[in-house]
Amino acid sequence: MVKARLIPFFVDSLFGFLILVLALEVALAKTGNSPNDQFTFKSEDHIRLQSIPSDDFTSLIHPQFPGHRVRIKKSNFCDPTVNVYTGYLDVNAGAKHLFFYFFESRRDPQNDDVLMWINGGPGCSSSLGLLMELGPCSIDMRKNASTGSNGTTWNPYGWNEAANVFFLDQPVGVGFSYADYGENIQTTEDAAKDVHAFISIFFETFKEFSGRALHLSGESYGGRYLPVFASEIYDQNQIAVKEGRAENVINLQSMIIGNGNTGVEYLYPGKYEIECGVAALEVPFQLINKCVRMKRALPRCQHALKAGCFDQFDLMNCRAAIDFCDNELSKPLRDSGRNPYDVSKMCVGSDLCYAENEMIAKYLDLPQTRELLGVSPHSPSNFSACSDAVGNGFDAHMDKYAIPTQYHVAALLDRGVRVLIYAGTYDWQCNWVSNKAWTDALEWGGAGTYVKEEMRVWAVDPDREAGEVKGNGFDAQNGKGGLAFVTIKGAGHMMSLFFSFFFLAA
Repeated sequence: MVKARLIPFFVDSLFGFLILVLALEVALAKTGNSPNDQFTFKSEDHIRLQSIPSDDFTSLIHPQFPGHRVRIKKSNFCDPTVNVYTGYLDVNAGAKHLFFYFFESRRDPQNDDVLMWINGGPGCSSSLGLLMELGPCSIDMRKNASTGSNGTTWNPYGWNEAANVFFLDQPVGVGFSYADYGENIQTTEDAAKDVHAFISIFFETFKEFSGRALHLSGESYGGRYLPVFASEIYDQNQIAVKEGRAENVINLQSMIIGNGNTGVEYLYPGKYEIECGVAALEVPFQLINKCVRMKRALPRCQHALKAGCFDQFDLMNCRAAIDFCDNELSKPLRDSGRNPYDVSKMCVGSDLCYAENEMIAKYLDLPQTRELLGVSPHSPSNFSACSDAVGNGFDAHMDKYAIPTQYHVAALLDRGVRVLIYAGTYDWQCNWVSNKAWTDALEWGGAGTYVKEEMRVWAVDPDREAGEVKGNGFDAQNGKGGLAFVTIKGAGHMMSLFFSFFFLAA
């Protein structure tokens, strides 16, 4: 095993500049609720973001997306040190409304890159990442005596420390996003079209961001979302160039996935290693008898998945395989009472197993918070961290299994988009073992050199080993992207604050 300092490794072989972006966290707040917006701008009007007022919503339209509109206004939410904006992307002639938060960079908003963060689920709000992980403020778990409710505390390690950051509640039905007539999105491919429209309208209208590097980031089901979203952006860039619209090209630079579910065929073997092996804890926590049963079921599970889901997708056969695998290989963890997102802890609170999630929902449901954010009165009256309806819709289409998402990752790497995969070692749900397995097996132009790379120990300082890392660098001459895989020792699923270590070490 090779030991290396983290920062020199990345500077020498991969994401030097990107780590600075990732060292920061972002948040976004405030949404539109008025059908009669005070201002409407076309993309060619080229207004500046700083000119957006706080007393009413400004509407942005783009000729390339006649059925879409962005409503945006300034807010005082979360981070008093920067300009904060919130709003809605109105889709399908205003029938669907996606809520977003945008925080300017604390360092240099006029020059720093743009980063978008999306939580997983499918169906979970990005406000969880904002207020629990990487936003410029965090939920305050101490009860406020004067209001009887929780507020927020400033986060000095928010990702907007060095990047302009979006948080987007997508697809429709997630968080404060809503539909007028019950419309919904049930596949990642359909969701990608709305995300591309939103980013395009923003970059085209606010020309100060034109050409600025864009990084897509997220966690969990983001391992399915982000490769498809990035592919949609890349493909639409090629169409724009072909049609003589080179000025509409989005400068997509990288994709960052934390504890993602990208290589789903490797998830169950990884779950077994976390639960019954020593991939997470020094002493396995699961009962021996259950581990023996799981070990015997694993080959049958993998065979059924390969036949019904991966070699040739068949909805009924794939569903039967998943039902068997979940019953034999997932149920024991749930029965144990352990937190599937951090097996070193027991589950507390709701199904998401973190008390913070319930506090975030209560805080975002406060009338004064919704007013501060500009939440539409048509948005769901009770904020939910994750939407069962959205999750069930994606599950009905077996969205996670229908298309191998790692194919998108390989294609992006071969077209020069850099990719960072990171994972906490205590996560069971989207564990580091499976993430390492699929990245090692990935077929792409740089695979030959990537698989030869050894895992290296990385450290915040000489006395603080933090995990392991491997990767190969960006090949500018041949236009190949770089791939890096990082583990964070002792971290769980929702651990994006680990990137504050980079900030401290830089």
